[in-house]
Amino acid sequence: MPYERDKVIVKEGQAGVLMYVVLEGRLAVSIQGKLVEKIGPGGVFGEMALVDRTPRLATVVAETNCSLLAIGRNTFLDLIKASPDFAVSLLGAVGERARFIATRQK
Repeated sequence: MPYERDKVIVKEGQAGVLMYVVLEGRLAVSIQGKLVEKIGPGGVFGEMALVDRTPRLATVVAETNCSLLAIGRNTFLDLIKASPDFAVSLLGAVGERARFIATRQK
């Protein structure tokens, strides 16, 4: 799915039903208006909304024109069941992101 520069992809506090894989472009992630991360090709975001069905923790905005792959909950769960390596990789990425954001919030 293509997104133009400055497009809000997900908004903090909203319900989330998709996770995204960045195919092209760069995105900015902010929490309560504070930039906490930038994501480029190969990066993922929105996965926590699929795991625990809680509202979005951050706002993600396209810094450049982007191409994203959107993945719904059923596909996400199928990927986890079919590929333990995917699940382990995702857990590692989630843990790394949580540590990174925690240090940036101080």
